[in-house]
Amino acid sequence: MSCETILFEVKDKVCTITLNRPDSFNAFNDQQSYDLQDALKKADKDKSVRVVVLTGAGKAFCSGQDLKAIAGAEKRSLADSLLKRYNPIIRAMRNMPKPIICRLNGVAAGAGCSLALASDFIVAAENASLIEVFINVGLVLDSGSSYFLPRLVGSARAFEMSTMGTKVSAKQAYDWGMVNRVVAAEELDKTVAEVAAYYADAPTKAIALMKKMLNKSFQSDLDTMLEYEMYCQGIAGNTADYKEGVASFNEKRKPVFKGE
Repeated sequence: MSCETILFEVKDKVCTITLNRPDSFNAFNDQQSYDLQDALKKADKDKSVRVVVLTGAGKAFCSGQDLKAIAGAEKRSLADSLLKRYNPIIRAMRNMPKPIICRLNGVAAGAGCSLALASDFIVAAENASLIEVFINVGLVLDSGSSYFLPRLVGSARAFEMSTMGTKVSAKQAYDWGMVNRVVAAEELDKTVAEVAAYYADAPTKAIALMKKMLNKSFQSDLDTMLEYEMYCQGIAGNTADYKEGVASFNEKRKPVFKGE
């Protein structure tokens, strides 16, 4: 990874990945997209990491593709760019067996909006916003927005956001079910730390299984999910955290989960 585009820190079981191109509002150039892929792989493989925080340096979360970076490119294939740069990021986020918290510190636009929506838990500052800006340059939704957006806000609102490039404030995003928390900017770090601390001490394997279950539910019927719940519960019931949970309940103490 290049420290010029990504900051990577692991502390107290929490991995913080920061998009680090503040002068361009953390817009993606080629290097940052590949560096983020590497960062997500590293966080996934690190057994000491039990939760990931994804955020942006400076005033913005991520303003999407850096259009200046590709302005001089001739015959650039946008489909190829999605195949190699953006789609692997979204797949890595959804397949990661650890919760990903989005620290939404400012605007999330275009692919940046997709990145936020692909997270598991979003804590937004009051001054943050989400906007699907693709229409403004004659493009369509990408990086998973066509999947996440209608499932979060419904088809009518998704169509409006997509085709009109409507900016959604943090408060509106909360009312629409797009984000989990909205706090004052000065409270953002504290709130993210509290949420991260919870997941860092939670039963990680159970959370990984539930993340898979929720992903699968979008394309499944009830009978399929009943079967999959049975399968996953069988796995969860064999974890050390399940034994610890039962023991702590019977002993009337707080459980000490180790993510095993």
